[in-house]
Amino acid sequence: MSQRSTPPFRADHVGSLLRPAELRAAREKAAQGTITPGELREVEDRAIRGVVELQRKAGLRSATDGEFRRASWHMDFIYQLGGVSQSDERLHVKFHNAAGDLEFSPPGLQVDGKVRLNKTIFGDHFAYLKSVVDSGVTPKQTIPSPSMVYYRGGRAAVDEQVYPDLEDFFTDLAAAYADQIKGMGALGCTYLQLDDTSLAYLNDPKQRELVARMGGDPETLHLRNIKTMNAAIEAKPEGMAITTHLCRGNFRSSWAAEGSYDFVAEALFNELNVDGFFLEFDDERSGGFEPLRFVPKGKYVVLGLVTTKRGELEPMETLERRIEQAAKYVDIDQLCLSPQCGFSSTEEGNDLTEEQQVRKLERIVETAAKVWG
Repeated sequence: MSQRSTPPFRADHVGSLLRPAELRAAREKAAQGTITPGELREVEDRAIRGVVELQRKAGLRSATDGEFRRASWHMDFIYQLGGVSQSDERLHVKFHNAAGDLEFSPPGLQVDGKVRLNKTIFGDHFAYLKSVVDSGVTPKQTIPSPSMVYYRGGRAAVDEQVYPDLEDFFTDLAAAYADQIKGMGALGCTYLQLDDTSLAYLNDPKQRELVARMGGDPETLHLRNIKTMNAAIEAKPEGMAITTHLCRGNFRSSWAAEGSYDFVAEALFNELNVDGFFLEFDDERSGGFEPLRFVPKGKYVVLGLVTTKRGELEPMETLERRIEQAAKYVDIDQLCLSPQCGFSSTEEGNDLTEEQQVRKLERIVETAAKVWG
């Protein structure tokens, strides 16, 4: 066993990081029109330089921009796809935490034209990130998976006059993503992550009931999503590692779904043609490690053992023990370590401090060094 020189790394993280106070204030001023977009960008650039340095000092081999230019991990991307626009209706997603329930009601989306890529989305974000990382650090770009364009709205969100046959929609969606991936490769991206909640949500019987109420087939939707993702990444640039992150919801330290990976595991690990899987395993909501028995040789699992939903620091001994437990089902040389999700999937962030965030990243690096050398 050894440390890895290509993604995913033994010590890694999902992507989003807590927004600094200066950045939050600047975004609010920009929304009010009291500073210009150029002035906001200067603050964003400064904050990104700081968070890249934070990741380097923590000992990470990859760095993201913390998703600092976004309000949301997925909608900022999806609304930039050609043929997709913001709906007048709002989604109603119920999140849960130890204190009770929390309602999240973001605007919905509608597919009212042929789906296409008009430009490489977040291309300028990545170009700036790439310009400020050290030579020994790999810049990592995160984007929502194709599944996220369809999962929450279902058939009702796709105009039947534009797409009378949903297969044509999925074909165009995969082609748009293939163009996005090609564009990222042209910018020098060698580490791309497709963030996906659908493949984790579908493990929850309540979520499958929701899919059925929207007119979908809850027994096969994960297969449909895997097929679309595979079509999107089929022609990925040489030298680019693509991973996916599965999440059961992450909004202000709350979650939306629960359930082990059993329902999707066999198809997910054997049919989805990514290099690695970032998986939540921070508490009982995610079930046990048994589904990892389906992971084939050549693919990596990044164990999300460190929670981003609370500030308490996990003991290294506990993390080592859980890695050993996971290694009963998949070779330990195919394992890596990370937080279970981002620290700030939306700009509000989770309920922990920036200092606690840093300590968790450092603990991941320390533990990976002890386990894998």
